[in-house]
Amino acid sequence: MKTFQKGGIHPPENKLTAAKQTEVLPLPVSVAIPVSQHIGAPATVIVNKGDSVKTGQVIAGSKGFVSVNIHSSVSGKVNKIDSIVDTTGYKQTAVFIDVEGDEWVDSVDRSDDIITDIKLSSEEIISRCQESGIVGLGGATFPSHVKLSVPSGKRCDLLIINGVECEPYLTADHRLMLEKGKEILVGISILMKALKIKRAQVGIENNKTDAIVHLKKLAASFEGIEICPLRVKYPQGAEKQLIKALTGREVPSGRLPIDVNVVVHNAGTAFAVYEAVQKNKPLIERVVTITGKTLANPGNYLVRIGTPVSLLIEKAGGLPDDTGKIISGGPMMGKALINTDIPVVKGMSGIILFPSSESDRMPSQPCIRCAKCVSVCPLGLEPYLLMLLAQKGLFEKAEEERITDCMECGSCSYTCPAGRPLLDYIRLGKSTVIKMARERVVK
Repeated sequence: MKTFQKGGIHPPENKLTAAKQTEVLPLPVSVAIPVSQHIGAPATVIVNKGDSVKTGQVIAGSKGFVSVNIHSSVSGKVNKIDSIVDTTGYKQTAVFIDVEGDEWVDSVDRSDDIITDIKLSSEEIISRCQESGIVGLGGATFPSHVKLSVPSGKRCDLLIINGVECEPYLTADHRLMLEKGKEILVGISILMKALKIKRAQVGIENNKTDAIVHLKKLAASFEGIEICPLRVKYPQGAEKQLIKALTGREVPSGRLPIDVNVVVHNAGTAFAVYEAVQKNKPLIERVVTITGKTLANPGNYLVRIGTPVSLLIEKAGGLPDDTGKIISGGPMMGKALINTDIPVVKGMSGIILFPSSESDRMPSQPCIRCAKCVSVCPLGLEPYLLMLLAQKGLFEKAEEERITDCMECGSCSYTCPAGRPLLDYIRLGKSTVIKMARERVVK
């Protein structure tokens, strides 16, 4: 069975919620909707305090090509436009809305009918994605219309759909593939039409056998879509590793998937594209996994954007007494939250509550030169060296050693027997090198 060859690890899967059907989370009393939920320029707020808004209404307009609209996920009154701490730990502008019912804009088709006939042209699909606020739902939140706009001189011959969900604990994409399989396949057909290609592959790891069987059965009636089982290995959900596993093509250092004629989208994104194009529904909600070994009722919930994380935790049985850390995303690449008032955003695939016994790091010891970090790096980097260079402030040398290629998967830190904070220092060095490179461009 296919997988990528270089590096990788096998952390415990802990897919505690894989069999939990998606439930709809009740509406909160209020929401805080950040205007920057995507890579690129933040959207510009176009509503004012006291305005009444409907569910699906644009409240912040895209600002440039690499930007998307932000929509209200509820109906009610704008309480204020203020700053809020988001999942990164930094403050950003958000629109605060007090919920008053759930009145939707008239343009959204809220029926349960699955529409398979794709009427929009390629250009109209790309435009609709930007208007509807569609971004990559795998976590990177790159505006989808940008990926669909193949640059002049480049070509795409294959669409890859990422259904891998290789992070431990997370099951949101798994449930979506089981429960909205046909809609996802229509969404894939829409993406193929936008790219003007005839072939797509859906990569799914074989710990999701039910999703593989289900989608294979459905895909028989869709032209050009192949469901591809993959051997379980982390971080197979990363674009470069998924492309290598499925096609054997290798994306060169510093280049993008389109440089090997491939575009990659997440399974959740394909569903969001279906809703935007066929139902005229903007991206105002997503499936989020709330899980943890000591949580009373872990599950998968369809959550409106802007809902406080505290409501999810409450629905899952409340905060366990032994909670030591709350993570947004997966345990390998996620970030610890500073409080539970942080809103659910487009890129939030899961919330994991770790008990104190699993939250503390082991003491950092001197490097024992075992080279395990080198052997597991999926990009062939030397993490021990990159950490040392960042520690010593040798950022030019770190740039030569391709520190910016690091995808921050955490495999090196996970496998280090000395408990060294490899990824922490690599992140520091990487951000510094990126800043240096930008300054060179400005000069």
